[in-house]
Amino acid sequence: MNKEWISHVQAGVLFFVFMTGSSIINIPGPLIAKAGNGAWISLLLSGAWGFGVLAMLLYLFRRFPDLCYVDYSRKLIGKLLTLLFGLMALTFLFQMLSAIVMDVGLFMVTSMLRETPVYAFTSLILLTSALTARAGIEVIARMFMIIMLFSVFFISITLILAIPDYHPEFLQPVVPKGWNPVLHGAYFTFGFPYAEVFVFGMLMHHVAKGDRKKLPASMLISLGLNLITLMVSALCSIMIFGPYAGDLPYVLFSVARLVEFQEIIQRIESIIGMSLILGSYMKATITLYVICLFIGRLFGMEDGTALALPVAFFCFLMGLVTFDGPAAWGMIVTAVHPLWAFTVFFLPLLTLTAVAAIRRKV
Repeated sequence: MNKEWISHVQAGVLFFVFMTGSSIINIPGPLIAKAGNGAWISLLLSGAWGFGVLAMLLYLFRRFPDLCYVDYSRKLIGKLLTLLFGLMALTFLFQMLSAIVMDVGLFMVTSMLRETPVYAFTSLILLTSALTARAGIEVIARMFMIIMLFSVFFISITLILAIPDYHPEFLQPVVPKGWNPVLHGAYFTFGFPYAEVFVFGMLMHHVAKGDRKKLPASMLISLGLNLITLMVSALCSIMIFGPYAGDLPYVLFSVARLVEFQEIIQRIESIIGMSLILGSYMKATITLYVICLFIGRLFGMEDGTALALPVAFFCFLMGLVTFDGPAAWGMIVTAVHPLWAFTVFFLPLLTLTAVAAIRRKV
């Protein structure tokens, strides 16, 4: 199989849409409910962890530029531990993909089409993602760059047009209930999305050799833009809805409902809804592609993307089985995911980084 190559700019775009895709719709409301006006501080704390994960990935990428995470893990700690760590990571990756598409389904059912079953949306998203992943990383990178520009434009326009409804006084006080809620919010946002930086350890080796020196800057800028985007979304939501922002699960969609400009631009929630769905679709596609690469490299398959449709179908069934209502689903995402991601993503990556650093000194 011929190796596919992307530029450092395309890698940065993929990283941005992956980190922002579903988090922009799901993070602000629940985060404000947990951390209140200190939501932006929670993002700064969890974002610092995200930069730490990215720093470890970039260090390993400099050591092994032609290898993916599975390959250099096998080189550093052997086949048995690599298989163990890989199977642990796959458990979360499957759950992660199911969560992404389930979030899209819940968003559609609770915000727009209330009488439609959730599986009508999850099946379509997974089918489209599987077909896109099967096309390869080059096609994904070219297509997602265009979609990302449209999504960012519509979200930016929505926040700009909502300026007349902003009340900066709602931002005070910052931590009225102390620091525990802020730390709780940081715990939540570490598991989703910042621990997920780990996923790009499977994609960095696809960057063309002439662009690899520029990749760290592109990745750091993309993660910084993601952090700024989430912070701005949270702050704008608080300035509009005040303490009630935490009661709205899809607060950015609610912001779009309020936009009114000269009686010409009104009720633009459908546009923002499409942008949020496209973002989740892009993140689901990248996650599915990485799962296929992960399985392929772990078990010596020549073309892991051939598994795209079977993996998508498995995650579709997994979502149906594990879904037990929005409340239980929200508990899994906010309480279980951070600890799960720390165990199967962060700790193995920290182990590999330590082993690589020790061996380099020796």
